[in-house]
Amino acid sequence: MEPMRLQKYLARAGVASRRKCEELIAAGRVKVNGATVRELGTKVAPGVDAVEFDGEAVALSGETVVIMLNKPAGYLTAMSDARGEDTVAKLVPVGDYPGLFPVGRLDRDTTGLLLFATDGELGNRLLHPSRGVGKCYVAEVAGVLSEGERRRLEEGVELDDGMTAPARCEVLSARSDGSRCTVALSIHEGRKRQVRRMLAAVGHEVLALDRTTFGALSLGGLPRGQWRLLSSEEVALLDA
Repeated sequence: MEPMRLQKYLARAGVASRRKCEELIAAGRVKVNGATVRELGTKVAPGVDAVEFDGEAVALSGETVVIMLNKPAGYLTAMSDARGEDTVAKLVPVGDYPGLFPVGRLDRDTTGLLLFATDGELGNRLLHPSRGVGKCYVAEVAGVLSEGERRRLEEGVELDDGMTAPARCEVLSARSDGSRCTVALSIHEGRKRQVRRMLAAVGHEVLALDRTTFGALSLGGLPRGQWRLLSSEEVALLDA
């Protein structure tokens, strides 16, 4: 692991929140390699430097951290942006869990379930096409899908980067005036803007899009804009 700021190290080790850890450092309660450190900019190398809090050794757990975010609209799926755009990094505890990165991406205006992990290998496994991890999206679209259009989506539609794999599609509701409907579309691929492009291919513009599941996990009651840590059981279920 790369060197990190001492307060981040302590927070990730579970000593306290990052802000509280800054107070603990300033109070002289933390030592690095036997010397008391009060400078917040101090960096430590996990596994190399010896860190103590109130005389007790503090070490990072080797466990992978995985976080679920209910992403709101208006955020780029990135940890930084050179143009100063809002990114999902503002919504998750990157200070407490250095190394977090998004597993896949959701468009700026797409909402819903977005995972973050500290383990790059886990992220790669979850996204690899050979794993075929299913993801369900609920879309509000212009017009009402016909039965023929629904079947086309399930059988696969031709996009500019090739035919899509078979999917599951269900019309959940429709306005009586035929102006729009709500569709659940489950796919096992991860092409750029795939759901929007699939629905456009059968003649329907997506007005709003929300991802509700990733593999065996669902948002449950997680509020929009909030995050939570996944349990070890949930991580194992994801990586089964």
